[in-house]
Parts: sequence; C-alpha cells; structure tokens
Amino acid sequence: MELGIFGLGRMGMNMLRRLRRLGNHQIIAANRSQGKRPDAEAEGAQWVVTLPEMAAKLTPPRAAWIMVPAGDPVDEAIAQLLTGFEPGDIIIDGGNSYYKDSRRRGAELADKGIHFLDSGTSGGIWGLENGYCLMIGGSREAYERLVPIFATLAPPEGYLHCGDCGAGHYVKMIHNGVEYGMMQAYAEGFELMAASEYGLDLEKVAHVWGQGSVVRSWLLELAEDALRHDPGLASIKGFVEDSGEGQWTVQDGFDKKVPTHVIAAALYARYRSRQEDSFAMKVVAALRNEFGGHAVKAEGER
Repeated sequence: MELGIFGLGRMGMNMLRRLRRLGNHQIIAANRSQGKRPDAEAEGAQWVVTLPEMAAKLTPPRAAWIMVPAGDPVDEAIAQLLTGFEPGDIIIDGGNSYYKDSRRRGAELADKGIHFLDSGTSGGIWGLENGYCLMIGGSREAYERLVPIFATLAPPEGYLHCGDCGAGHYVKMIHNGVEYGMMQAYAEGFELMAASEYGLDLEKVAHVWGQGSVVRSWLLELAEDALRHDPGLASIKGFVEDSGEGQWTVQDGFDKKVPTHVIAAALYARYRSRQEDSFAMKVVAALRNEFGGHAVKAEGER
C-alpha cells in the first residue's frame, strides 16, 4: 500500500522502517530537516522535499501520516497537504495531539470532503521491533481503507478503531495519564528500597518482580534494563519533562468531576523535578524553623 509519512523523528523513522521491512509498503517520505533523507532512502522510501510535492506524488485516493509535535506544526502540515489533497483522501495525525484539536481538525477536513484519522501511537523507540499500539479515531470508512498499514505497524490485536474523530487521541491521553501513575509508583517504591538498610540489588528485585508478580509490566522490564546499565542511576538527572497529556488527563477529570488522585500526584511530582531549589520548600523549611526551631540549611550548604 502507498503512504506518505511526514516527520521522521525517533518514532516516525522506525515506523517507516517497519512498514518497509514487514509489509513492503510504498512510502513517500518528507521531514522538516533534510538530514533524514539518506536513512529513508536506504529503506527504499521515495524522498520529497515539501508536503505539496508529497501530495503531488501520492496516487489518489491519497493517504499521508503526520508525526510531528502537537499544536501548530500539525495544523501547518495539514495546510500544506491541502494544496494537493482532494475529496476522499486521508490525513492521519499519529502524534500526541490534544483530542479536542483532533475533533476540530476532523470537522474542518470533513467540510472539504477529506478524511481525518487521529491515531494515538504507543511503543516508543521499541516499536520497530515490538510493534506500535494504535488507538484510532475517525470515520470507519477511512479506518478500514488503512487496515493494511495498521496491521503492519501494530502487533497482533494491537490496533483499535475507538470511535469518531478525537477518540483515538482521547484514549491515548488517558493511556499516558495511567502511565504517569504507574511510573511514579515504581519510582517511589525503588527509592524506598534504595534507602533501606538491606543493601538491595535493585536490578535483581526488578527482575524477580517480572516473574509472575502482579506488578510485572514492560515498564518494570525497562527499569531492570536501566538499573543493569547504571545501578545507582548516577548518570541521570532527576529532571522529568512531559508531553502535556498528563495535564490534559487531570483537566479532563476536573471537567467530568472524576477524581484522578494518582495521576495528578504523578504530574505534580514531574513539575517538582524541574525545580532546582523550590521556593515552596524554602517556605516549609522556614516555617519549621519558626515554630519548632528545626535546623535549616543556608543557601549553598550541603
């Protein structure tokens, strides 16, 4: 099957590789920078410099997959594809877009007769080998046309039509919120064990938990790998970014009056990780000193 792919970052390039290697799909590729061209062409993809050129190269009915950061880059890519797309063509957004933006884009493209699919895509850098979990929103007609693409990208039973436009990115948003909570629970548990008096080998603990335990998971396997390479994680700074989906999940809970205690706490922990010296913690230390005479450390003191 023929597909255009725009956005060849860590996931996009591996998706191209998987589509070529496992399904021999015909790929027309483009990227915002030209440095990915040799890798794409080495996989047998046809390279184009611009999205209007991609639209011209694709055979109607066209299909193009966008893998760029959420927000304006998605709208800009769609606008460029529209210079050559026609009614019946399909645009897929496989990034981490906000589901309400996907709903809007779907409605705007429907007015032009163009299908829009939002594909929540999970699998990270391991997707090339293991496949990608795909959570897809949009018309059933467009989804069915691209099943050969989804079946190649995903492991068996690893793709799902979730509903109308926005449903795929909504399910992926909640998925990432759950991921926040799971990661934070593992992090706190391993920190406790690292601080224990038993001198635990955390890599071995992670390994044994993965053998039939109720907390076994792929995240736990990744923790085991990380601890094997760097047992004390000394080479890693405890600074944790986020893609915005945890915040969107918590906001969705506010909007629906559904408590999201664990996800919210995990999100706040990430915010805290980015503060070199939290003013809030300075206030706590000062108050403890004021009411109880508890010791405080001067700035720069360890």
